[in-house]
Amino acid sequence: MRHLVTLEDLSGKDIETIFAISEDLKDKFQRGIREPLLPGRVMALLFEKQSLRTRVSFEACMTHLGGGCMRLGEDTGFGKREGIEEFSRVLSAMVDVIVIRSKKHETVTKVAEHATCSVINGLTDLSHPCQALADLFTLREHRGTLDGAKFAWVGDGNNVAHSLAIGCAKTGVAMTLASPKGYELDPALLARLRKDHPGARLEQTDDPAAAVEGAHAIYTDVWASMGQEAEQAQRESDFAAYQVNEKLMAIAPPESIFMHCLPARRGEEVTAKVIDGPQSVVVPQAGNRMHVQKGILVWLLGAHANDSAAR
Repeated sequence: MRHLVTLEDLSGKDIETIFAISEDLKDKFQRGIREPLLPGRVMALLFEKQSLRTRVSFEACMTHLGGGCMRLGEDTGFGKREGIEEFSRVLSAMVDVIVIRSKKHETVTKVAEHATCSVINGLTDLSHPCQALADLFTLREHRGTLDGAKFAWVGDGNNVAHSLAIGCAKTGVAMTLASPKGYELDPALLARLRKDHPGARLEQTDDPAAAVEGAHAIYTDVWASMGQEAEQAQRESDFAAYQVNEKLMAIAPPESIFMHCLPARRGEEVTAKVIDGPQSVVVPQAGNRMHVQKGILVWLLGAHANDSAAR
């Protein structure tokens, strides 16, 4: 049974396969073709947090692929009415894939442990693998290749940065993360990635200017994510020197692009002139969530998937 709980579940070859499927389906979509590769398949969405891009992109792409989607709310009693073990076994007997956006990463891992269908992480406090795949796909699309590419992450070493670091290590993309002290990536994660991928080019610094030098993509996220609202004032102070503005963008090569997983807070982590400027690709980046998730679903459930994953 194949799942996508973190990007550590994928090999570099798996990512290449997903991107090849995504590129093919995006090209067809832009030509008006919506290929029904998953007829009769059913996807369940379980969301404990608000969502625009993740929810809509998954619903849209399953519809385009010829399958069905159901969004399950509190009426199902998820995590309350019965244990996750029974809930996961029963739900997975009726659907082909479960997408979960959860407050706790352990919830997703527990559902994946007990489900008899594929489980996709739609965001947790630790990981956001679908976002990171779309980010890498967007950079690849912009440059034509990921060979020799470099990401500069400016801000909190959060769940998106965590997933992007894994994806970069697996695809050979360099990544430098600039964060204040105390907001860096988990040292254990970096150590594990460097051990498993000896050629990985993953660096950390507290200097945003140093991070963006030579970067092909400058990426940031909100300073306080969902669930961190009580830390907003402290984080505004800690990240004041980490705003992505015109001065910082000018240090990077002129062909560099600006990326953000959205939603953004203009005037905080990024200025309006940058996010609305000519180097910004935030809207195409968001749109690629749908195309890459088509690739993920077809990889998990399509005709070429192994028997246990195809069910």
